[in-house]
Parts: sequence; C-alpha cells; structure tokens
Amino acid sequence: MLNRAFWDWKLLLLAALLLGGCGYTFPHVYEGQPHAIYMPTWQNRTNKLGLDMKIYQSLGRWFQKSSSVSITKEKAGADLILTGEILSIDLPSVSWNTVSEVTGTKVNLIVRYALKDKATGKMLWEVRDKLYSADYSMSTVSSAADEQALTKIIDDLSEDIYVGALKKIRKQQLQQQTQQQAQQQTSSPPVKTLEVFPQHQTQQQPQPQTQPQTAAP
Repeated sequence: MLNRAFWDWKLLLLAALLLGGCGYTFPHVYEGQPHAIYMPTWQNRTNKLGLDMKIYQSLGRWFQKSSSVSITKEKAGADLILTGEILSIDLPSVSWNTVSEVTGTKVNLIVRYALKDKATGKMLWEVRDKLYSADYSMSTVSSAADEQALTKIIDDLSEDIYVGALKKIRKQQLQQQTQQQAQQQTSSPPVKTLEVFPQHQTQQQPQPQTQPQTAAP
C-alpha cells in the first residue's frame, strides 16, 4: 500500500508539472499581481439571523487559499469591490415521490453578487438570482440537519465566488498587459534609417597629347 501511495503521489506531481509546462492554469491558484478585495457585509433580506456573517467568514477562508488575493474591510486600499445580497432562504422544502410519500427535504438559498473595479467603477462580474440547494433524507430531518445543509450551500457558494473572482482578475490583468504593450509600441519613436548615398566617381581629365617632334632638315 505504501508503494502504491508513493507512485500515485509521483504521478500526480508529474501531471502537475506537465500541465504547468503547457500553460494550464489551476482555477484555485492565483500567483499574479496582488489584489485586495473590499467586501462589506452582505445584505440579509431573510429572517435567518447571522447568515450574512457566515457567508463573510466562509469567503474569507476561501480567499486565504491564495497568497496574492485578500479580503479586506478597508475600502481605501482595495483594488476591487465584492458585494452580495441574500435574497431568500427556504428550509426545509419537502420533496415527494410518485406515490405521494415524503422522501426528503431541500434547503434553498437565493443570492446575488457582483465584482467591480474600484478605480474605474467597471463591472467585472455580476450574478443575479443564483439558486443554491442542498438535499438530505427524511431520516436526518432536524435543525442540525438544516444547519449542515446550509453549511454545504455556503461553502459551495464561497467556492464559486472565489474561483470566479480569480478568473476575472486573471482576465483583467491580461487585458492590462495587452494595453500596456500596445501603448509602448505606439509611443516608441520610429527608428531612423541612415541613407546611403552613392559615391561620386571622379572623372579623369584627358591628358593632352604631345605631337611627335620631327628632326630639322
């Protein structure tokens, strides 16, 4: 078993190196230019108290996975702004089978969130009326089961926002690099070429011909 685990680990490492060499980007990893994201507490339009704080804490844990992107409560030094709103929650929602027997319950959460550039105000990403659901069987129906299902929903939501934010940051950084390269090309002075003039050939003056002297008679 140890040998198998060792070779499995080596195969995973080799696959990671090959994918990295091919330019593949891992969605959960960002090591580019540092970004600080200002995220105020989400607006909670439900009667579920503390739900906004749970989402905030979950997002904070997810963004800790990247050393170049961080969540901050200080708007002054932020690069991006991430806002969110909890629209509704439904727990539980009972599901039925074909013979009208209760088979399980479902927790539903509807949210919306947006990511925009702080300096320009440009909207980079916006998701409206996103539904997240979690199911559990009737054998586990209880307030504790509701909380477990809700915890799973919040974790899935946080992962979606984290991965999506990294994707938008990469795209924005690539666009900025492309614009900078284009500006450098247009602002650089044209290269002067030296004109080579043909050399003038000096014409040789014809030498005066000397008449042959005849002997005196």
